[in-house]
Amino acid sequence: MINLFLSRYSVFLLAILASVLGLYMVANYGAGWLGLLIPALLLSLLGVYDLLQTRHSIRRNYPVIGNLRFLLESIRPEIRQYFLENDNDNLPFSRTQRSIVYQRAKQQIDKRPFGTIENVYADGYEWVNHSMQPTQIEDSNFRVRVGGPQCTQPYEMSVFNISAMSFGALSANAILSLNSGAAKGGFAHDTGEGGISRYHLEHGGDLVWNIGSGYFGCRDANGRFSETEFEKRANLPNVKMIELKLSQGAKPGQGGILPGAKVTQEIANARGVPVGVDCNSPAAHSAFGTPVELMQFIRRLRSLANGKPVGFKLCIGHPWEWFAIAKAMQQTGITPDFIVVDGAEGGTGAAPVEFADHMGVPMKEGLRLVHNTLVGIGLRSQVKIGAAGKIISGFDVLRTLALGADWCNSARGFMFAIGCIQAQACHTGRCPTGVATQDPVRQKALVVEDKSDRVRNFHHNTLLALAELLEAAGITHPQQLRAHHVVKRISSNEVKLLSAIYPELEEGDLLKEEYRQKIFELAWPLAQADSFAPRYSVASMIGQAYRD
Repeated sequence: MINLFLSRYSVFLLAILASVLGLYMVANYGAGWLGLLIPALLLSLLGVYDLLQTRHSIRRNYPVIGNLRFLLESIRPEIRQYFLENDNDNLPFSRTQRSIVYQRAKQQIDKRPFGTIENVYADGYEWVNHSMQPTQIEDSNFRVRVGGPQCTQPYEMSVFNISAMSFGALSANAILSLNSGAAKGGFAHDTGEGGISRYHLEHGGDLVWNIGSGYFGCRDANGRFSETEFEKRANLPNVKMIELKLSQGAKPGQGGILPGAKVTQEIANARGVPVGVDCNSPAAHSAFGTPVELMQFIRRLRSLANGKPVGFKLCIGHPWEWFAIAKAMQQTGITPDFIVVDGAEGGTGAAPVEFADHMGVPMKEGLRLVHNTLVGIGLRSQVKIGAAGKIISGFDVLRTLALGADWCNSARGFMFAIGCIQAQACHTGRCPTGVATQDPVRQKALVVEDKSDRVRNFHHNTLLALAELLEAAGITHPQQLRAHHVVKRISSNEVKLLSAIYPELEEGDLLKEEYRQKIFELAWPLAQADSFAPRYSVASMIGQAYRD
């Protein structure tokens, strides 16, 4: 602790020591020592100001030396192009993306001279075709109603919300800032699977209660689901929807463990676990074991929550397992109110490199598969779809909605809004901005009142950017977006509409058993509502299909 303190405050402490030494030398040996005293006093005063100001977490956590970051930002126009041309630091988000968030969160001008910085002839470049008849949108606070025929308390969801991040992974002040910002901006805050802490409730922001395999906040002493505990929290007025987490994009198929040393009293209260004891999240749920049982569990949760919307979140893996869930909806007549598709590119505080890079289906493909499946079985109008996975800008939102989502969630974008600089120290507890740490000193640098305004600003300005794109495309509401509105460059001399890359099924196609896409032809017959296991040998089925 002493070493960490000295490393963060070392320059400030040296300035104070130099000031004391300078005073002594001036008093005893004359004005010749003013050259030491004056700079040392100025640096000491700067350090005191850094500790007292509330706008910049870096300066509060790193007095004096933290100003170097803002000095470099002040000459950003001169070094900007260098960074853009050399943005190869393997960070999950580029400097350009982070810049978008910072500018919008801080209400700074986010306009750019000299046109696009992207190579429009590079493979993968995407754009929106504009209209000769632009529209005018008066209200950019776009909403979608979530709640199917079996729901009695539907929720008016913003099309852009805070994705799942748990208390424990994030600091108390980070949770307070996010929830306060959501309350100010009128959008939803996903709790993450770490349970509902007192920090989620303090500012009254709308919550999506995320329940994972550890059933934190609704578990018994043995770690199994508890109806009594669930009912207590599901009916809190702040809780607007319940989200059952089947898998997480950054590390699908893997559970987790929070070491007992990190299970503080506050974390234990939120999760319903003993203080100081290892906290386990199994890889699979214990409350159900088949697709049909999953649907029955969703119906049970909706009943206990007095009709609030209940859905689930997953990263698509084996397609026949997802198809098995779809067939269970058909067989039981039970539908979730929503499904959130988490892409494999989604973030986390810590994941094995192989999982982060090579496990799970990316968001675009997973989203399109879920959308097409629901269209194909005639249930798309009853089940809303959310999506998450590296969504930052208004264009990211537009493209995701065009591929079939009803709303988008963003985690890292809102982390940037409250000060995250992507130091990638989340798993160490030494986050320099106080966002992803439980260190009480570090997180005090994050001032809730200031950062909550930035959360609201980022949400508001991103939706304004979305509205401007829709206007230019001749559209009046995101619900009108379709995949043909977005174009992607395949090579230097070939472009395709996203509707050609990701074709769409017609309503009820899968009920006719005339499969228009290879994935359905191969995997739909494998799925069965009574089991996640495939009906036939996968290898022989796929091999025969390709031989045919």
